Amino acid sequence: MEKRPAVFDQVPASARLVVDTGNLAADDGEQDLIKFRVLFEALRLLNYDVLCLTSGDIAIAEHLGLMGTPQQAFRVLQDRDGGSEVFNKRFPDHGVTANVASLDPRTTPAERATELFAGEGGDASVNILILRHSDSQVLADIAAKAPAVDCIVCPSEVDEPHILSKPGARPVVVTAGRLGRHIARLDVAISASGGRPALKFADVPVTADLPDDPALVKLYKQYQQLVSAADLLESYPRLPLPDGLAFEGSESCKRCHEYEYGEWILKPHAEALNSLKKVGSDRDPECVVCHVVGMEYQSGYVTEEKTPHLRDVGCETCHGPGKEHNDSEGRKPTREPKMGCLACHTPEKSTGYAGHEEEYMKKIVHWREPAAAGNVKD
Repeated sequence: MEKRPAVFDQVPASARLVVDTGNLAADDGEQDLIKFRVLFEALRLLNYDVLCLTSGDIAIAEHLGLMGTPQQAFRVLQDRDGGSEVFNKRFPDHGVTANVASLDPRTTPAERATELFAGEGGDASVNILILRHSDSQVLADIAAKAPAVDCIVCPSEVDEPHILSKPGARPVVVTAGRLGRHIARLDVAISASGGRPALKFADVPVTADLPDDPALVKLYKQYQQLVSAADLLESYPRLPLPDGLAFEGSESCKRCHEYEYGEWILKPHAEALNSLKKVGSDRDPECVVCHVVGMEYQSGYVTEEKTPHLRDVGCETCHGPGKEHNDSEGRKPTREPKMGCLACHTPEKSTGYAGHEEEYMKKIVHWREPAAAGNVKD
């Protein structure tokens, strides 16, 4: 979020329209509400023009008292039967007007898009329709029944925005991406000979080397403080383990697995919680759950003060709770729950993992190769 201004500022403020397609909240839990309030403020600081919010977003915004406040500098378009209102922004220096509306084709027929943009058309207008659901039939219906639509923005299941329509086709069909790691850019060109404006799509990645905006960095630190003050680690929902299983910590494995422990303690997994401390996220459950042992279960990690033996990505993270195994002196194998790599190294949480699995695995090797000399038993 703090790097987006560097992307936006590539276009003068007088020549740009900044739109968010909504779905700001994953749920309505306490952390989700904290995040939602901070996101609303971030979008204001980023000078967004319009937010196309889902019905779920609207319910949370109203619950938090965020709708229609003096601080709300952007326009909010609400999902409703029949489509949203239409947001207009005129660019007099360029002789073009952009019009934005949203529609859910599951509850509203495609031809309603024509009514939404009635009176908004013309050679110098660009009509952008944001969909809450899309498939090939929906897109074909809108193209056939709503010729006034110049661009359709579809929901995305991947980080990167994409153009889905063929070159030269109208409407231009794109996805906006997700998670804020990319920005979908649509350039509008006005022909001197008239006719409808030409549209050019681009995917602009928000890269780590872009400069940070100080106000947004400060806002994120405030978010971290709010999450910490809410004691969300202590109230995190935890499932019971069956049959008396329990987590005991990596030190309990050392007696029998001295070599493996000695190698593990030198690897990045043994410093997992410290990596969060360095950035101030060691009290954030969404981060901590992948940097400690068993936080989703009873007897698992709670806080560093209450369960220091379960900090970091320890033996039991991958091998399962150790109590039964330890009590039987190794006669009983460890069993589920066991966490695989992909439980945490997802595109959302670990952007560099996909395609580099072998490289990541080499960083954590703490075991002897089975066929290594001196390690083969008859």
